[in-house]
Amino acid sequence: MAIPAVTALGIAAAVVGVMMNFAIHKIEEGHVGVYYRGGALLTTTSGPGFHLMIPFVTSYRSVQTTLQTDEVKNVPCGTSGGVMIYFDRIEVVNLLNTDSVFDMVRNYTADYDKTLIYNKVHHELNQFCSMHSLQEVYIDHFDKIDEKLQSALQQDLTLMAPGLYVQAVRVTKPKIPEQIRKNYETMEGEKTKLMIAVQKQRVIEKEAETERKRAIIEAEKESEIASIRREQKVMEKESQRRMAEIEDMTHLAREKARADAEFYTMEKQASANKLLLTPSYLELKKQDSLLSNAKIYFGNSIPSMFMDHTGVPETVIKPKAAATVQGQ
Repeated sequence: MAIPAVTALGIAAAVVGVMMNFAIHKIEEGHVGVYYRGGALLTTTSGPGFHLMIPFVTSYRSVQTTLQTDEVKNVPCGTSGGVMIYFDRIEVVNLLNTDSVFDMVRNYTADYDKTLIYNKVHHELNQFCSMHSLQEVYIDHFDKIDEKLQSALQQDLTLMAPGLYVQAVRVTKPKIPEQIRKNYETMEGEKTKLMIAVQKQRVIEKEAETERKRAIIEAEKESEIASIRREQKVMEKESQRRMAEIEDMTHLAREKARADAEFYTMEKQASANKLLLTPSYLELKKQDSLLSNAKIYFGNSIPSMFMDHTGVPETVIKPKAAATVQGQ
């Protein structure tokens, strides 16, 4: 029985629709598409967006090229003392270069992180634990595990898978046997008590040191104040001494100036007298003195001799007039 043309056309359209549905695929931003045909990796890669491929013959994988975090969980690890511990979660932040996607998938498949990161984390952690005791892994060197793990991963990736970079590694505290954990908790409690006691002792010592320094500062301050006061007194005495010296010098200068002035006056007076008191001048003065001190007596009876005030007798001058003049 012949199939109607309309039905055949509908079937063809449905087949084409199904084929197109499987042929069209989308690559998200930050990813690169790689393709397989018959299990063989094709050299063709695609960027973000919609793309076409041969359905049922060609398949694809989307490989992330932005920062991604791989979580490695429940990693067993045996210490050098034979204690089995477990790391609950280890996070490895890594970045794949876009240009290295094809080589990475060709060498390690699209699940390259299982080979290069997950397995490597297990190996490096077991290497680290086997060389350290539980105390070192759990307490002493725990803060260095992430750095050592990152360094070991990146060193191998640089040789085996260029283009894949480890940005950071975060390691959680491992799980240890319950009894050992309780012992560590007890030990941590004792350490905490010891730290508190040590801290209290340091506080007391610091307070004592502060008090001692305060006493020293006060003593130094008082000593400086006393020294300043002594210096002030010395300066006052020195100032008084200098003022007395200045006053003495001023008085001495004043007296010297007065004596010099008197000496100069007397010297000038003596020079003047030397020039003035000539024999003629002295004789003149004598005559003036005799005349100024002369007395006139009237009467009939005039003594013939009088005594002057020095007791030396003087001769009476008898002028022709009736009156008699006598020097006293």
